[in-house]
Amino acid sequence: MTRISPTGILRNGLRVLVPLSLLLTVYLYLFPIFSRCAFPLPTAPSSTAQTQIQPPSTAFVETAKLHWPFTDNNDSSIAAAPPSPAAPFRLLALGDPQLEGDTSIPTSYLGVFPHLKSFIRHVTFKTPHSSLRQRIRQSMHDLVDVVFEDTYNALESARKVIDLFGNDYYLAHIYRTVHWWTRPTHVTVLGDLMGSQWVNDAEFNRRASRYWNRVFRGAERIPDELSPYPADEYDLSGYLSQGGTNASEAAWTRRIINVAGNHDIGYAGDITENLTARFEKAFGKVNYELRFELVLSNTSLQTHSLYDPESNPTSTKLVPELRLVILNDMNLDTPAKSPELQDETYAFINKVINTAAAVEFQGHYTIILTHIPLYKPAGVCVDSPMFDFHSHDGTLREQNQLSQAASNGFLEGILGMSGNPNGAGGGKGRRGIILNGHDHEGCDIYHFINQTEVEGKDKEWEVKRWKQATKEKVVGREDAPGVREVTVRSMMGDFGGNAGLLSVWFDEESWEWKAEYGTCPLGTQHLWWVVHILDFIVALLFIVYVVVSLLNVIGVDVDSLVLGRAASLPPLKVPEVVNIKESGSGESTPIQSIEVCELKGKGLD
Repeated sequence: MTRISPTGILRNGLRVLVPLSLLLTVYLYLFPIFSRCAFPLPTAPSSTAQTQIQPPSTAFVETAKLHWPFTDNNDSSIAAAPPSPAAPFRLLALGDPQLEGDTSIPTSYLGVFPHLKSFIRHVTFKTPHSSLRQRIRQSMHDLVDVVFEDTYNALESARKVIDLFGNDYYLAHIYRTVHWWTRPTHVTVLGDLMGSQWVNDAEFNRRASRYWNRVFRGAERIPDELSPYPADEYDLSGYLSQGGTNASEAAWTRRIINVAGNHDIGYAGDITENLTARFEKAFGKVNYELRFELVLSNTSLQTHSLYDPESNPTSTKLVPELRLVILNDMNLDTPAKSPELQDETYAFINKVINTAAAVEFQGHYTIILTHIPLYKPAGVCVDSPMFDFHSHDGTLREQNQLSQAASNGFLEGILGMSGNPNGAGGGKGRRGIILNGHDHEGCDIYHFINQTEVEGKDKEWEVKRWKQATKEKVVGREDAPGVREVTVRSMMGDFGGNAGLLSVWFDEESWEWKAEYGTCPLGTQHLWWVVHILDFIVALLFIVYVVVSLLNVIGVDVDSLVLGRAASLPPLKVPEVVNIKESGSGESTPIQSIEVCELKGKGLD
């Protein structure tokens, strides 16, 4: 019978596990490449015949060129700059990380083995009881709870601590890897940064520290001085350029545009000044705007074609500009706990409307970043309209979507769209796009209003899935102004670790901005765990194999030490061929030697 060698098992095991570990690790750390992730490329100018979106394969190739090791780039500050085919504004959108903490660890609020401590107090007579029988009875109860409560809670807490640690690095892996591969110009997290708005300040600060130092390590909070309130006279937040990244753009790649979510500050019936203040201190303001101007490739356009009240008053073309509106929409609906905070939000929206360019002008584009999605009928997305109210004061406790009235404030107020074709700008409003989170499953839809007169029917906002609206050619219809709303699928592991990729570019032929959206999912968190556990096992086995090999070199028989005395038996002798010369003959005849098996310790010599 063939003897099993521990060294051989170890060696053969490594032959299988090392290639498997290597393949899975390469996939995990290069998953955007295998998933062919890339920001969508701009379409051709409107004056050309080809205006369709570039295929994903072309965008992937252009992204891969950014990582070509032989690119001549002596300036490290513009290492993230893409070539000219890429969009000048590329937003990496992440939704609902929801960092959990102590509130999900039983021992953090119940204590470590509390019933064991209670038992010790009982048996040491440190607790009052009416009789010895009652003391023994309560002690026995505590012992039972030690086994069925404390032990379970301790094991569950240990599992949860490990899970939180791994989840932080899983989320960090998504951000770091997608950011490295796709080279965004800007990054946003669309609300629910924390897992609960009800944690105390100490726990909130611990989660905020994990957010900045672990999940988004290397990223920065947007300074308050760069988060202005809307105004008629404003300073630009930065510049965008075709085919290059200036110092302003490079700085924005490190900054996180944080949006407040219901798990950060609560719904309308929960929001208070204290909850808002601590969020703003850790993550930035809840309401502000950012403006980025595009550096035109054709400088003559700026001189001869743009609007100027004196030299060119008839032009409707403005300097191309992106306007990002970061909005807390949790307290748009009523009743609200704090009317003062709700008034501040509505005042902010009114200021956004009053400081926007007139709808007749071209060249500006509005990107609205918020948390709760706009209203849409049941069945369009996973989340259906749902409202719940507190029983004690009637304030808004929970909602899946904004009310229809609040949604119209976005569409008709901020974007200036209407069903009246005779209104300002033909009712087409301002071009833009809306990004939000909250619905973890994600959704991509198109809001529009049909301006065509239909007798006996009021003009109302309609909603279709983006693909359906595109297929039916609703998008772009002259008599149906509308806007795209993308609810970014959550980056949590249960929802596939998704990252959204929004490209926005400017078409100088039509003098308007255009946008396209893509996704880059990693997969569930189990893949991250499996790969790293397997890597740890392989590393451990490799160390053991090296030690065993060194011991064998210096003369230590490791197999004998592992298997015991039986391993010291010598192996069977291999038959030999010998030559025996026959008497009276000069020739020798080969014969096979006798196979001898030495048995020691069995009484045989």
